[in-house]
Amino acid sequence: MMSEYTWFEGIAFSDKVVQKEILEDIRNKFVVKEEDLIMLTYPKSGTHWLIEIVCLIQTKGDPKWIQSVPIWDRSPWLETDYGYPLIFNKEGPRLFSSHLPIQLFSKSLFSSKAKMIYVIRNPRDVLVSAYFFWGKTNFVKTPESLETYFEWFLKGNVLFGSWFEHVRGWLSMRECDNFLVLYYEDMKKDTKGTIKKICDFLGKKLGPDELEMVLKYSSFQAMKENNMSNFSLAKNDFSTNDINLMRKGTTGDWKNHFTVAQAEVFDKVFQEKMAGFPPGMFPWE
Repeated sequence: MMSEYTWFEGIAFSDKVVQKEILEDIRNKFVVKEEDLIMLTYPKSGTHWLIEIVCLIQTKGDPKWIQSVPIWDRSPWLETDYGYPLIFNKEGPRLFSSHLPIQLFSKSLFSSKAKMIYVIRNPRDVLVSAYFFWGKTNFVKTPESLETYFEWFLKGNVLFGSWFEHVRGWLSMRECDNFLVLYYEDMKKDTKGTIKKICDFLGKKLGPDELEMVLKYSSFQAMKENNMSNFSLAKNDFSTNDINLMRKGTTGDWKNHFTVAQAEVFDKVFQEKMAGFPPGMFPWE
């Protein structure tokens, strides 16, 4: 498995889309601007949904932009070969995304007033979603079974490293005014409330009709049908099979896949690795 990845500072990356030189540049040379808006997530935590919502907030619910420009151009991924030069060379306010753990991010971020939104999802659902997703890409070696991927995930031997370390790292920023933490589960439960929360954070105001338009065009079904957002345009570039970026978009699917023993092992590891956070910090616990 290990030979399938490019390793950088103990973190696994796919050498098909991420180069060590870019990771070095991001940490040491890339400058975060005050007017930047950065979407931060561990993979399979709702990144694309967040991007769609933010893009629609910026256009006051008008879907023209999201229906005519691919999502990787609207909010490029900082660490990718394709995204880094787009972001680096863009003038004016920038919207971009990243799965990087905090220790690999540009040092300039921590003295910046740039706004960041970090989405967290139940890691059990992240694990299951990632297993089905990565298995249909040519980014990495396909795990032979969910049992195998379960072991890799708990050890952090997966793309972008340990979920536990990723979340602990970025949550150290949670008291900062320019850092908004969202939970995927809350986004599903109260999408309209989440949109309002993001608007408040960004200093944006939407009328009732505009809010309904954001809600409508960022729905799971609308995104699944939007070729600019569902990655169907990139299928031939990174997929050897019939990839489905928008698989279920639900919460609690892990219960359909974990054995009782796996659920118990995961609970134990979660309690150990996430010790110290206040009770009620994570909505699924």
